[in-house]
Amino acid sequence: MSRHIYKFGGSSVGDIRRMRRCASRVAAAVQAGQQVAVVVSAMGDTTDELIDLSIQAATTPDRRELDALMATGEMVSAPLFAMCLNELGVRSCSCTGAQAGIETDSRYGRAKIKAIDGTALEGMLADGIVPVVAGFQGGAEAGSVATLGRGGSDTTAVALGAALRVAEHGGCCEIFTDVDGVFTADPRVVPDAVRLPTISYGEMLELASLGAGVMHARAVVFGERHGVPIHVRHSQHPGTGTMIVKESPEMEDNVVVGCALKTDLGRVTLRQLPATTGVQAALFDRLASGAVVVDDIIQAEFGNAISIAFTVEHGDLGAVKALAAETIAAWGQGELSIDVGLAKVSVVGVGMRSHAGVASRMFRALADVGVRIHNITTSEIKISCIIDRTEAERALRTVHDAFGLSELGATRPAPTAGTMVPSQRDTPA
Repeated sequence: MSRHIYKFGGSSVGDIRRMRRCASRVAAAVQAGQQVAVVVSAMGDTTDELIDLSIQAATTPDRRELDALMATGEMVSAPLFAMCLNELGVRSCSCTGAQAGIETDSRYGRAKIKAIDGTALEGMLADGIVPVVAGFQGGAEAGSVATLGRGGSDTTAVALGAALRVAEHGGCCEIFTDVDGVFTADPRVVPDAVRLPTISYGEMLELASLGAGVMHARAVVFGERHGVPIHVRHSQHPGTGTMIVKESPEMEDNVVVGCALKTDLGRVTLRQLPATTGVQAALFDRLASGAVVVDDIIQAEFGNAISIAFTVEHGDLGAVKALAAETIAAWGQGELSIDVGLAKVSVVGVGMRSHAGVASRMFRALADVGVRIHNITTSEIKISCIIDRTEAERALRTVHDAFGLSELGATRPAPTAGTMVPSQRDTPA
């Protein structure tokens, strides 16, 4: 009997009609002999509505209370989904994250999973019961609720896949969403983008962190670390979707497999900081304490002074401005400036390791259409350019064309028995 995690996102369970359709999918899998545990997100725009309510209640909501509020969206979805399954004759039981054995730290709003006790869920599966787990949350200290951050239901699903050893049981983590799989680019921006039959964990992680919204980056990390095969599929109609799997030698035949766009970035620049030991640590320690995610760091030295520039999402600029000002005050010198209206276009592919000329092709393509590059960052399988927000969508279409990605769906290797279920590694503590 194979074992699977089925995760349904907010749009997939946006109303009862859609929820019933998803429940029918689970019922069919159970009738076919699968063991299934379900993870659900909050219905539709519920999370945004809860945020709006919190802002009406308090100018700066307490983080613990905000998490307690935010977690209720999934707590509504889970019992409703269980009711739909029971109505179809499938025995089901809803669980909060804590009831499912998910233990987190107490970093409210961005909690990390510390451990999962799968005893309760294992017992349900053994009794033929489908557990429906509220995603995005877990139990923190003193019985409080902590949320995992945006997209945290993906992380819940893959973490449960590790704890319940789905790979050992011949299954995978099925991420059902409102798209047909992972595409070479956002098809809403690039009409000729194509679906990839397979993508490696590393490539998917880069694309997720660079703005591709199909998968949450932390979930991909969990999948790779614990050997959980991940299958991204459309929730409302059948399709083969995309398998996220271990890297294979054949994958390097394609230099680039996808491109991504991250919009609404701001660049923070601190000039005239003292060129002395500890300046960088002081700045980024403060940013870390504020849970600010920093990208694209550039440093330049001018005699006895240094300049540090980095990009963050627009939503973090308020916090960054205050924390950077604290750093300048602590060192007694420095100037702060902030630029908005930026975006980042990136290309990703494991084939970059063995092919030359990738950067030059990308830069030439952007230059030919008059897109100015502000900053450049690279990794082993990624090249990113900071550009003006007004040029973002045109830049994405340009690099997609430059690497011929509209033809990639036909040449990317299809999943095989060996890649569908990677060897199992350690599960969460």
